[in-house]
Amino acid sequence: VQVVESGGGLVQSGESLRLSCTASGSMLRIYYMGWYRQAPGKRREWVATITKDNDTFYSDSVKGRFISSRDKTKDTIYLQMNNLKPEDTAVYSCYADRIRREGSSASWWGQGTQVTVSS
Repeated sequence: VQVVESGGGLVQSGESLRLSCTASGSMLRIYYMGWYRQAPGKRREWVATITKDNDTFYSDSVKGRFISSRDKTKDTIYLQMNNLKPEDTAVYSCYADRIRREGSSASWWGQGTQVTVSS
């Protein structure tokens, strides 16, 4: 399984950005796809997960601001990030997993995309 993210960039506080993540390859058993982020000097933080059945889960830090969705025809998920804050600045990485809702080191990972929010 290959995972590729896109959509990062530089925005101002309060603005929005949408990340995309496309998985390809042996997708038959992939049930969970989601996002982590890591800011400089900080631990990697789970952000959101969406299941194959479109159930969504969010960390408390982004709940109410970020929205996950998916396009099943393209095996693509999206993370709509609204009302962005400087503390959302991080490298966002997408993962795909068969059994772990919040992924793990054993998941398939993308290369990451930088999101920078200026104040």
